[in-house]
Amino acid sequence: MKRSVHPLFSILFLIVFAITISCRILIRRGGGAGFFSSIELESNVIVQPPPIPVFNTTLLKYAAIDIGEAQARQEIEQLLEGNFASKGRYRTFATWRRFNHHDSRASSSRGIPVMLKSPQFYRYWLDFRRVLHDWARAKRYQPDIINELIGLVKNPIDVHNGLMGSNKKYSSCAVVGNSGILLQKDYGELIDGHEVVIRLNNARTERFEQHVGSKTNISFVNSNILHLCAMRQGCFCHPYGANVPMVMYVCQPVHFLDYTICNLSHKAPLIVTDPRFDMLCARIVKYYSLKRFVKETGKSLDEWNSAHDGFMFHYSSGFQAVMLAAGICDKVSVFGFGKSTLAKHHYHTNQKDELKLHDYEAEFDFYHDLVNSPQLIPFISDKFKFPPVVIYQ
Repeated sequence: MKRSVHPLFSILFLIVFAITISCRILIRRGGGAGFFSSIELESNVIVQPPPIPVFNTTLLKYAAIDIGEAQARQEIEQLLEGNFASKGRYRTFATWRRFNHHDSRASSSRGIPVMLKSPQFYRYWLDFRRVLHDWARAKRYQPDIINELIGLVKNPIDVHNGLMGSNKKYSSCAVVGNSGILLQKDYGELIDGHEVVIRLNNARTERFEQHVGSKTNISFVNSNILHLCAMRQGCFCHPYGANVPMVMYVCQPVHFLDYTICNLSHKAPLIVTDPRFDMLCARIVKYYSLKRFVKETGKSLDEWNSAHDGFMFHYSSGFQAVMLAAGICDKVSVFGFGKSTLAKHHYHTNQKDELKLHDYEAEFDFYHDLVNSPQLIPFISDKFKFPPVVIYQ
């Protein structure tokens, strides 16, 4: 047996030796250099990450300034103290008066409405103060708040729908704006094909299904819409059905009065956007507005406030709805954003003009970067990666 094994090992050794010598010869002569050099190159290749965008620090600084912050803080303090001396604020009490049968215009010497003497409404008042106080305390800039939107918004909605909350995003979302350009297209079936459809400010779908679809999973509104709903019997604010969740950003702190009452009648979640998310959106929009202002006018950034009424300037509902979708969806489709001289301002109303407190052109610049160069969007944490976004015109 030993004699039969030794010749076999000898043969194998000779084969290995011959291959080794051949390889060395090929390398020295350059034969096969392409093959070996390609292996060597592949092992040494370093994949360079995309360059980090350099933002204009001056624009960042100006965009971070909220010139209305001191005024808003003072208003919140007055509300927490029960001071409703402003005439315009009393309209909010129409909801309270209907339930309590007290004259909302009557007030004590300290400005606190007499109706708060009612035990029932005193409980509502305590709820209002708690919600407003917590909201005001949380109001700060946090660049990675967009990563928390799944827990803040999606999970409560999933639980309401009988699903387990998870970190998994919706597979696809359609954000449907209200522009009249929708009447020029038949996007209804395409819109309804998304897992989640987000509609804005209670825009109706009846008679427009061919253009805008009929499915609604999230109703996104600003608090002015809820304030109007609160004037109706039963605080009705459910054009898509009482079981459709509503997400709302607060335009005026006094609207938490409406929220306190309306939240009692909502079968589906009524979710107020996190103030940290609001501040993030505000900074991004102001950055794009400042950038556009300087480019188009050549004027100083200090002149932007007077040109855009800085105290009233605000992002649109559509902008924040798109930002929300970017945080909770793997893919985002945007419909009905834009304008045309041949189209109505809104597909469902006869409104003629845009609101002056928004800079829609600046928001369009944002959408362009969102689709083509999301790394150019400022104030966003590096931990967040924007999903693919398609804008349908």
